Amino acid sequence: MFVFGEFFRALALLVNGVCQIIYWLLFARIVISWFPVDPYHNIVQFLFQVTEPIMAPFRRVPLQIGMLDLTPLVTFIALFFVRNVLVGLLIGLAQKFGTAPAY
Repeated sequence: MFVFGEFFRALALLVNGVCQIIYWLLFARIVISWFPVDPYHNIVQFLFQVTEPIMAPFRRVPLQIGMLDLTPLVTFIALFFVRNVLVGLLIGLAQKFGTAPAY
């Protein structure tokens, strides 16, 4: 049973790490949107390709107030809740199978 606990603990760490990377990529996209940049630059294209699938479901909801787009903020909040729920469940399973959380 210890192996299952370690598996769930490692999975929780992986989910937490991926969510942290997505947070930073979303933050970079927000900062880049404040400046006039070339939309065809490789870095800008990469940021849009990685973050747009995450933000796309929230774009269907009218989240604009004038010229202010609240989609990135709502995406941050949703990702925060999803991360907390998933990591909490995985850590709970790890503890159930006999592994102490270590993060």
